[in-house]
Amino acid sequence: MSRSGAAAEKADSRQRPQMKVNEYKENQNIAYVSLRPVQTTVLIKTAKVYLAPFSLSNYQLDQLMCPKSLLEKNSNNEVACKKTKIKKTCRRIIPPKMKTTSSKSESTLQNSASAVHTESNKLQPKRTADVMNLSVDVESSQDGDSDEDITPGLDDFSGLSPYERKRLKNISENADFFASLQLSESAARLREIIEKRQPPKSKRKKPKRENGVGCRRSMRLLKVDPSGVPLPATPTPPTLVADETPLLPPGPLEMTSENQEDNERFKGFLHTWAGMKKPSSKNTEKGLSSIKSYRANLNGMVISEDTVYKVTTGPIFSMALHPSETRTLVAVGAKFGQVGLCDLTQQPKEDGVYVFHPHSQPVSCLYFSPANPAHILSLSYDGTLRCGDFSRAIFEEVYRNERSSFSSFDFLSEDASTLIVGHWDGNMSLVDRRTPGTSYEKLTSSSMGKIRTVHVHPVHRQYFITAGLRDTHIYDARQLKSRGSQPLISLTEHTKSIASAYFSPLTGNRVVTTCADCNLSATLFNLTSFKKYIVFLTRHNTFTGRWLTRFQAMWDPKQEDCVIVGSMAHPRRVEIFHETGKRVHSFGGECLVSVCSINAMHPTRYILAGGNSSGKIHVFMNEKSC
Repeated sequence: MSRSGAAAEKADSRQRPQMKVNEYKENQNIAYVSLRPVQTTVLIKTAKVYLAPFSLSNYQLDQLMCPKSLLEKNSNNEVACKKTKIKKTCRRIIPPKMKTTSSKSESTLQNSASAVHTESNKLQPKRTADVMNLSVDVESSQDGDSDEDITPGLDDFSGLSPYERKRLKNISENADFFASLQLSESAARLREIIEKRQPPKSKRKKPKRENGVGCRRSMRLLKVDPSGVPLPATPTPPTLVADETPLLPPGPLEMTSENQEDNERFKGFLHTWAGMKKPSSKNTEKGLSSIKSYRANLNGMVISEDTVYKVTTGPIFSMALHPSETRTLVAVGAKFGQVGLCDLTQQPKEDGVYVFHPHSQPVSCLYFSPANPAHILSLSYDGTLRCGDFSRAIFEEVYRNERSSFSSFDFLSEDASTLIVGHWDGNMSLVDRRTPGTSYEKLTSSSMGKIRTVHVHPVHRQYFITAGLRDTHIYDARQLKSRGSQPLISLTEHTKSIASAYFSPLTGNRVVTTCADCNLSATLFNLTSFKKYIVFLTRHNTFTGRWLTRFQAMWDPKQEDCVIVGSMAHPRRVEIFHETGKRVHSFGGECLVSVCSINAMHPTRYILAGGNSSGKIHVFMNEKSC
């Protein structure tokens, strides 16, 4: 070999250092470089080297091409098959969007081609052999691409890398594999099988009959006796319709006791009540007593088992103490229309209790007549107002309105001839007892949704106050005909339903209100100037619930600035508050075991009576009064 030939061969070996390795592989195993599908493992090994994207069309082909001696040993049939297979696969799988490559991607691939070539030259001999195997595959692909340039429609795949072509091939193979599984057809068959399967219907087997006789049944249900004789048909009881309590007949009712049958004793009872005299007016002349002496008298009031009386069967809704100074007489109005009279000076105490039934619904208001102490007036929800006359032993009818329900009343005159009646629907009635009949003189409506209590001013008797849902109004009875229901003063200190409102007993300059917001409020005002301001507002638990009668705070008739009210606290008690909001006294004891919602104080004596929801009265008395 000449020196020039050796130099040319040496230069050629420097440009392509991988030729010797491929020739070595050629001599050892020619099948190793053939383009067969088993070369997948080789591609995975060389993927680390050629992962950087590059363009096969712009890369230097002489750096990846194998020598002609090696390519000649591969049959032309294998190369042709490889080109045909790649062309068919790409045409079937590659979507139209993947057939074009942006100019920006191509420039990136061109810049990275030189870096990949430099790195490939630094590999070890073992890695160089793998690179040569890949170069043969790439060369075949490039040859195919160059051949396909002549064929129209194949220029779109010239920008794909070997990784992308391998990926498309895997996608095609996976699609063919899942299509061969026929999963959709299998799912459809399973769905049809599930729909066809239905749970078996359990049919109850009929009992077998022997000799035409069915199951054994109870003779009681067959309504026959043990011998087989049919029993007589039992009459069906009449169905009871839950109607409202029927009203009592109009007109006067005879005063008949429900709990006493001794006529002689009852006549003595009527004689005692009929002989009552009008009390003196020493209290008004005496004036107010000091708080110190008042508290001392309250401390002397006690309760015992002898002063606890069971009067009615239902809850007590109203209470009144007779102003007598010689006998202790208490009257109560109950839920079921009863009026109970109790004489605490009678011994034994059971003989001093008499119960009457002048109404059919709850008795919400009771007053002894200020003109005749032998008269007691009672007002009920049933729309009737009656006067019990003990001298004649009858309950005469004063006012009747079957279309309305009454809540409270009071006397507009000192002789008890005219009255003001409040209705639950917010109306007000003026009643004159001197006119014949049982109708009203004037019926007017108010802006209040309900009227719970009505109270007349003790000095200026033409004024009266009403307690409603949210407001407390003061009216002038003389202007009801001209002004209608326009109030003179409105008190709006509360935010919830008001239970009661009462004037102070001596001057009437104060008003105490009881509200469901657990507040007791006393308001001082002047009727001439129509000015008002709150004297005290104190917290007090007034939430009695649905089973207890509502609390109604009332003034002590002997004291202008003290209020009496029941309490929900334990142990049970009845409390007295001063107008400043301070507690003056608290009544309690072992005999007081229930809540006294309704309370009444004697106008001249230190006697307090409280009624509860079980029809009992608890009386606190001074030892001097016993």
